[in-house]
Amino acid sequence: MQDKTAGYFIIIISALVGFIIYLFNKALKEIVAVSCDHGDTCPMWGSINFQTDISLGIMTTLIFIGTYLIFSENIKEYILKKTKLKTRIDKKALLQKARNPEERLILECILDKGNNIFQSDLVEKTKLSKVKITRILDKLETRNLIERKRRGMTNIVILRHN
Repeated sequence: MQDKTAGYFIIIISALVGFIIYLFNKALKEIVAVSCDHGDTCPMWGSINFQTDISLGIMTTLIFIGTYLIFSENIKEYILKKTKLKTRIDKKALLQKARNPEERLILECILDKGNNIFQSDLVEKTKLSKVKITRILDKLETRNLIERKRRGMTNIVILRHN
């Protein structure tokens, strides 16, 4: 949800930047039209066009970043649906294999999300540090309770169906 809010904020900022670019270019063109006697061959016109192109490039980049952040949750959900397990997992038996409350918490979070979850979402849901989550997942993976698959810049944690 925070990514979505940040995405909307970035898009609003980029719209504001676009408006400022428009006003700035309008003012510059008026100044150049009055002060330059060379017509279209005046180097100031080339400067205005170059600055406009750079400004629009920055604004477009901000819009893409904002759009990505807005839809990134949908992308994560799509990836999770594609990696869903087809078999049922005995929840009670799985939770009994947890050796401490933190392992149990992580396993419950994975079960709640449908047998797989992004590792970054585990950090967010459990409020444990990234290092702590990684160490616990290492232990669970060693005992063949979970499997981690790399997806871009994060991992998907998947329950194994032993």
